[in-house]
Amino acid sequence: MANLTPRLRKLALTAHVTSSVGWLGAVVVFLALAVVAVTSDDPETVRGAYLVMEPSAWLVLVPLAFATLLTGVIVSLGTPWGLVRHYWVLAKLLISAFSTVVLLMYMGTFRAMADVAADPGADVAAVRSLSPILHAGAALVVLLAAVVLSVHKPRGTTRYARRRSVQRRPVP
Repeated sequence: MANLTPRLRKLALTAHVTSSVGWLGAVVVFLALAVVAVTSDDPETVRGAYLVMEPSAWLVLVPLAFATLLTGVIVSLGTPWGLVRHYWVLAKLLISAFSTVVLLMYMGTFRAMADVAADPGADVAAVRSLSPILHAGAALVVLLAAVVLSVHKPRGTTRYARRRSVQRRPVP
């Protein structure tokens, strides 16, 4: 892909940073909801926390995860960083892709918890779980690792980039 014009690059980068920060913020909110659901003594608060997680995940977490992934690919392909030239860009791609897949796999758990929470006859103890805390906590750590990679941009090109660099050198 050709380099983006400065205006398009800034637009794509702004979209990427916005979606990434949004995803990170949404994970923090889900972590807070999960803590409330596990620690509250009020059954209605517990039910409410689990009932809001599933639709919010579909309406907030999933779109932000896909937006982060898509805008990250656009930014990397449209700038000199490239998608597979630098280890830190490749690591961020893998983090985003892995996190998105795990989130999609976890959506069934959100659905099951919401179904139990929606049943007024169900004991709230049946729905209380540390799983959302563990998953949101792990997601927070992984997404913060992507932020660190973005800020520090550790040196090091991939074998692919080094091989392409050697191929492009003019023969003396």
